Amino acid sequence: MADHSSVSVLTEEEKIMDRKQQNIQISVDTEYVRHHSDPKQEAYRFAYTITIENRGTVGAKLIQRHWLIRDDQGKVEEVHGEGVVGQQPFLAPGESFQYTSSAQLKTPHGIMEGHYEWLDEAHNLFLSPIEPFYLSVPRVLH
Repeated sequence: MADHSSVSVLTEEEKIMDRKQQNIQISVDTEYVRHHSDPKQEAYRFAYTITIENRGTVGAKLIQRHWLIRDDQGKVEEVHGEGVVGQQPFLAPGESFQYTSSAQLKTPHGIMEGHYEWLDEAHNLFLSPIEPFYLSVPRVLH
């Protein structure tokens, strides 16, 4: 009979505690950047400001980002890279980080989504999803 005493199975309570340790909240604000756009050339620039808050119980360093950017024509651009805006911030519990970046589309509307990859203080890798958000030229009244 095999000895399974070294195998650790997480209980539901332990799984919930693990999620509490690694609790990264992400919020997004977007803006159409008219002065850097040229609709006649199919160039629509959007700024997005991301606020990242560590609501967990352990510190974590943002290692990588992964984005999927879709325009109205179904074109998908995939973006991978280290950190964000040239930084790999470490967020202790309760700390937040905010940055602004931009994306350019060939259509007046699109959607972005993705995730960040983190390394926590115990050297565990984990992902925090970035829910889909819209990039959209506001309606203009004539």
